[in-house]
Order: sequence, then structure tokens, then C-alpha cells
Amino acid sequence: MEPIRVVLVDDHHLVLAGLRMLLEPLPHLAVVGTAATAAAAYAAVATHRPDVVLLDINLPDQSGLEVCRRLTTDYPGLKVLALTTLHEKSYVTRMMQEGAAGYLLKNASPEELAEAIARVHAGKKYFSDDVQELLLRPAPAAAAGPLITRREREVLLLIADGLTSHDIATRLFLSALTVETHRRNLLTKFGVGNTAALIRLAAQQQLL
Repeated sequence: MEPIRVVLVDDHHLVLAGLRMLLEPLPHLAVVGTAATAAAAYAAVATHRPDVVLLDINLPDQSGLEVCRRLTTDYPGLKVLALTTLHEKSYVTRMMQEGAAGYLLKNASPEELAEAIARVHAGKKYFSDDVQELLLRPAPAAAAGPLITRREREVLLLIADGLTSHDIATRLFLSALTVETHRRNLLTKFGVGNTAALIRLAAQQQLL
């Protein structure tokens, strides 16, 4: 039986080295590539054609949400397993919407990590116990948020994905000036002064 081919994507080289050290001795797994950026991840997947990608959400050049969407769109048979420290329901649900097959926290044991890889490779979903508990937890009553237009919501979601105004303009076929106007309007409507506060408040109000 051929081993499961895995590509590791994380922006910390020590994490990549540690994951490789944990997984390489396992006979049913083969680490075929590593990447510390989204760009490197796309190249590694194109070169090595893995079965499973272990993907961190925090990457320096692009959000892991966008990376997951692109990989699962370009490679329909590929299984993406989120491996992250982000323990928030909004990130779990967004990763699932973008095509991820599972969500695992970085406090997982080596045995659980290996099991998760095998499960998603077999076509099943995998969530760590902490994540399952998070998904089952009733959502708090959302605070009344500002009224935003459909286009503003599209821009908001892409801002949360880590896209620049230029990238958003390209994606939505708008001018960069129009996107900047939407961005300023969102900051004003939410009553915040920067993008980080905008994303945090939008997530609290379950708009992401």
C-alpha cells in the first residue's frame, strides 16, 4: 500500500521541522514537501501532488482561508487539514466553507495528528475534541450590527481573508479607489479605526 503523501504548510520553520520529525518515521505517511508561505505552498502542491496538506491559517503572504479555497478548487481530490492555534468557531466554519476536510489544534498529540491525516485521506471529516466542543457550543446572542450593503459584505469577507485592496479590486472587478471607499465606509459603520478592530468586531457579530 502506497504511503499517504503529505505537504506541510506553516510559517514557522521550527514547526515544519518538528512536524517532519514526527511524521517521517511513520510507514504509512510520506512528507513530500514543506512550505512557509502561500506561494511556496502552491508550488509544492503543483510539484509533489500530495494526498493531504497540513495547513496553518496564519501565513505571511496570504490567509490560509484563501489558500484552502484555491487548493481545493484547483485539486478536487486533495484533502486539506487545518493545523492551527486559532480556537475560534468562525475560523472553523470558514475553513469548512473553503473546502477543508478537518480542523486540528496544534496542541494535538502525534498520534492524533497521524489519525487525522489518515481519516481525511479516507474521505472522512476530522475535528479535534476541543474543536468539536466548540462547534457544539450554542452561539451567543449576536449584538446588533451595522447595516451594510451586499458589496460591503463581500469586501469585508475578503479583508478578513487577508486580501489587499488591489487584490479585492481584481477579485470583484472594481477599481482600487472603489474598494478603498468601501473599506472606509466599513470602518465608519463599525465605529473602528483599523482593519484588525473591524475584523474582530465583525466576527463577534457573526458577520464572518
